[in-house]
Amino acid sequence: MIVYGASGHGKVIIEILESVNTPHIEVWDDAAKPPMWEYPVLKPFSSENWANNQFVISIGVNATRKRVAEKLATVASFGTAIHATARLSKRATIGEGTVIMNGVTINADTQIGKHCIINTSASIDHDCVIGDFAHVSPNATLSGDVHIGEGTHFGAGASAIQGIRIGKWCTIGAGTVVIRDIPDYATAVGNPARIIKYKEPQQ
Repeated sequence: MIVYGASGHGKVIIEILESVNTPHIEVWDDAAKPPMWEYPVLKPFSSENWANNQFVISIGVNATRKRVAEKLATVASFGTAIHATARLSKRATIGEGTVIMNGVTINADTQIGKHCIINTSASIDHDCVIGDFAHVSPNATLSGDVHIGEGTHFGAGASAIQGIRIGKWCTIGAGTVVIRDIPDYATAVGNPARIIKYKEPQQ
């Protein structure tokens, strides 16, 4: 497995892969960087056997992760990184490139998109739908049938009641309690959540 991006997020992904005894791990980065523990950081495409490996993009910024995924899509295949302690329903689906961290719970009939980050100890209940490139942060809680759009960042410790719809490329602040739907590109904070601004649409 190729971990693309030598960052703090990359360290966590390495340990996820180690937790499930991934047999071969390499770390790649566009910039010259020191080794990450026993793993040297290689420049992209420097491995002779790269085409035979799968990639996980270890970039925490959702928009950047999307750009890199689109760049690599024509030449690479993507795997998943799911920590050994994560508890996943056998009826949940997980998209390619997605990372699921230590202590996560994902319940029945939930759909997780491509290249998502489901961070440490997040809880995602039944029938949720998480769009591509979204990030559900540590200790966040989604009740049943919550939908989160593409590229949205759902902050640490935030929660959403059942049936909520959150649009694409939103930011839900840490500790926010979402009890009403949130439209595309909105930033919402507080308890209950209130919208404080809108972003420019992604190009």
